[in-house]
Amino acid sequence: MRMNGLRYGIAAAAALLLLAALWTFRPAFSPSAPERSPEEIAADIHRTAIVIDTHVDIPSFFGTEKYDPGLRGAPPIQVDLPRMREGGLDAVFFIVYVGQTERGPVGYAQAASEALAKFAAIRRMTDVQYKDEIGLALTAADVRALHAERKRIALIGIENGYSIAKNPALLDFYYDLGARYFGLVHNGHNDLADSAQPQEKFADRPNEEGGEHGGLSALGREAVARANDLGLMVDVSHASRAATMAAIEASRAPVIASHSAVKSVHDHPRNLSGEEMKALAAKGGVVQIVAFDEYLHPVPDEKMAARRELAVSLGFTSLDAVFAADEAAKAKFAEGLAELDRKYPRATVAVLADHVGYAVRLVGIDHVGIASDFQGGGGIEGWSHAGETANVTAELVRRGYSEEEIVKLWGGNLLRVMEDVEKARKAR
Repeated sequence: MRMNGLRYGIAAAAALLLLAALWTFRPAFSPSAPERSPEEIAADIHRTAIVIDTHVDIPSFFGTEKYDPGLRGAPPIQVDLPRMREGGLDAVFFIVYVGQTERGPVGYAQAASEALAKFAAIRRMTDVQYKDEIGLALTAADVRALHAERKRIALIGIENGYSIAKNPALLDFYYDLGARYFGLVHNGHNDLADSAQPQEKFADRPNEEGGEHGGLSALGREAVARANDLGLMVDVSHASRAATMAAIEASRAPVIASHSAVKSVHDHPRNLSGEEMKALAAKGGVVQIVAFDEYLHPVPDEKMAARRELAVSLGFTSLDAVFAADEAAKAKFAEGLAELDRKYPRATVAVLADHVGYAVRLVGIDHVGIASDFQGGGGIEGWSHAGETANVTAELVRRGYSEEEIVKLWGGNLLRVMEDVEKARKAR
């Protein structure tokens, strides 16, 4: 009996030791971490990603008291340094845009003068006024270096090749001033290319009839070649289908569409067809899907007419006129637009994501990006100014895009194209 008791005691002790060992080495258990919201995930992405908007227009007096980019501005200002920081928008292509006018010595001289004024304004911001907060990037490496310094980043794009008149050599001068993409055309044909939107006031020949050049002129091909030699990205937004296809074919480097949407989702003359997007992607380029209401979904004619009437009633004939108006007139204009948006709702970030999704399915995640066209007509529900940029990211999270994919959409693809274009450059 004593032996049996001893055996029992040994067995009991062994069991206790085994239980103690199992308890000591038990897997750690804690309640599941709460699931993060799309907004929280978006905020995390913005902390490390380089978020680039490829198209923001500026008036001729950018950098003055009428539009001080270092201060939070009232409408029509949509982009300033405070809002860029709040929205997690790291980099912006500020646009040297000139409107199309009658071609001739006076028009050419005026266009060059307007372009130089905008170059000077952007450089004043980066080199003088706010040099400790924002720097000018001339290469993809510059973008990454400035981001590492936790600075905002300015880049420069040209919209409308009208600013080079008939002299592609002017591209060398604009490149030296900081331009890193060159938009061939705007609304109305010019000497380089046919526009997606011919203008009756210039007696433009409709594209259905071959346009003016059948796409790209000999001068336009020369400009594309010179842009390639310089390491300047060629931009086909605003170009006709024929001009787009010809520019992609003529370029030996990847081509971008800096602010366009998808024709198959919404049939608008400014949007790109599947054929154009596939050709652009095959060349290694990227289409930047734009947050422009009219390009994303149908806008009633009544709204367009009411918007024009509102502008005329306040004497606004251009972007500069809106920026130059007194505060009372600007407030009245903003209130009028808001009222129209309530009556005829704008496209939302979800509609923008629909266009992004279609493009991604068609040409792949490596060939799609995002742009706002702020201050040039851009702005939708949920992304009406730079401070709301993370709302777009949150919508992409909801759609199931991974962080890696979102980083590509928000600038990774554009930087890759920029590097490829830099490699194609020829020494001067």
